[in-house]
Amino acid sequence: MDLVAPVVVEPLRRRRCSECRRGPLERMIVEYARPVCLDCADLGHLVFLRRGDTALTRRAREHSALWAVVVRHNRRRTRYERQGLLVEEAALAQAEAACLADAEARARRRARDAERRAARDAGITEALRAEILRLFPAMPPERAAEIAGHASAKGSGRVGRTAAGRALDRGAVTAAVRASVRHLDTPYDSLLMSGLPRHRARTAVAPAIETVLRSWRPPRTGARGHADAPGVTGTTGAEGTPGRADR
Repeated sequence: MDLVAPVVVEPLRRRRCSECRRGPLERMIVEYARPVCLDCADLGHLVFLRRGDTALTRRAREHSALWAVVVRHNRRRTRYERQGLLVEEAALAQAEAACLADAEARARRRARDAERRAARDAGITEALRAEILRLFPAMPPERAAEIAGHASAKGSGRVGRTAAGRALDRGAVTAAVRASVRHLDTPYDSLLMSGLPRHRARTAVAPAIETVLRSWRPPRTGARGHADAPGVTGTTGAEGTPGRADR
């Protein structure tokens, strides 16, 4: 049988219980669109356990015959976010004792997990660095390492942590390099600080970005496998004469 836990809300505004008129309420449930205090909702005997300790939360919930989820509305993200649980006091004490008994073993397990994650993250960063240098072989190696480290930082949500970035997609890797050039090799940040809208600032620095990327890319080769001279298309005319210089 699936359990459906009561949901308790931490109100952002001052609220009074619709039944006993007590208030303002620190926590409440909503019944028929009306606020009800925890005592009237028969939840007043439960104690609050703030989120953060996964093992303690799990064990307290397992030992508690009655428990409730506590949420609060985040206006900026326009969603309700979990704050913790309400559990029976005896269940919380039992869970705390169990956590103390195996705290050392759990600490060792967390350390091992952290080492594995660090090794995996280092592998992601190194693979991204190698791919950056493959696409842009003239880039200084320390710059490639800096871009790879920034783009693959854990929890950043940047290109290196996306599925495309982990797969070393050419477009995703180039996007990471382009972002670095935009901020470090062009006046993009100064344009933003001057009040220029972002899309106009990006348009203004686009040629400078392409110049830097072109200088880092491998030289193009002509039909005979020779590198093109700067400004020469590498094509030949009908009589085999060199192509015109790009204007």
